[in-house]
Amino acid sequence: MIIDVHAHWGPWFFTMDVAALNHAAMDRYGIGRSIVSATEAVIYDPATGNRALDGWLATTDRHYGYVTINPRRLEQAEKDLREYLPTGRFKGVKIHTDYTRSPADSPQTREALALVAAHGVPALVHTWGPTVLDLAATCQDTPGLKVIAGHMGADGHRHAIEAARGCDRLYLEPCYSHAPARRIAEVAAAVNPDRLLFGTDSTLIDPASAFGAVAAARLDPETAEKVAWRNAAALFDLPV
Repeated sequence: MIIDVHAHWGPWFFTMDVAALNHAAMDRYGIGRSIVSATEAVIYDPATGNRALDGWLATTDRHYGYVTINPRRLEQAEKDLREYLPTGRFKGVKIHTDYTRSPADSPQTREALALVAAHGVPALVHTWGPTVLDLAATCQDTPGLKVIAGHMGADGHRHAIEAARGCDRLYLEPCYSHAPARRIAEVAAAVNPDRLLFGTDSTLIDPASAFGAVAAARLDPETAEKVAWRNAAALFDLPV
């Protein structure tokens, strides 16, 4: 059993066929559940994307959703959180700091994450390089907040180690468009295994990339199980 905590639903802004093969790819790698954000919500408009995703989630039992919010549109964010979280189909919040031009330590993102904490769900936040340290600082300053550092800093995975050691409410997921040798093994050896998750960035990236990178890390069986599904099930309160 694998739970993918970083996935997407809906077409991208360039031609690709991966979306049509999503369930086949999940089956190939044993991904039983995924938590998805609407591509439209991330890139274009959260309100219409969240609405479309809500309709689709009602037709599937393999996926849960993230309510995507824009820190610069907090009134709309609050409305969507109140509308979609009670359905049970949405298990967290997605914030893409680059597309919204809202860095993790900016006043608007701090306010948005305080709103997320008030609703009692985790947030998946895009991180790259040293920005994972900014996210950890914001999390540390926000009581009750639990955040997932998307891509665990990508090429800044050593910053992610520092960030996770400094904030016990920060989780790491590994998806990345490159696969540097020993990146995941190095993080797993240095961070509390209870705060490691599995994510693929599907449908933007084929799950083979993250699956192979994690397999190559040769995690011990207990850690591998925590990464694969146990930590995600606990963090998002998912039935298993």
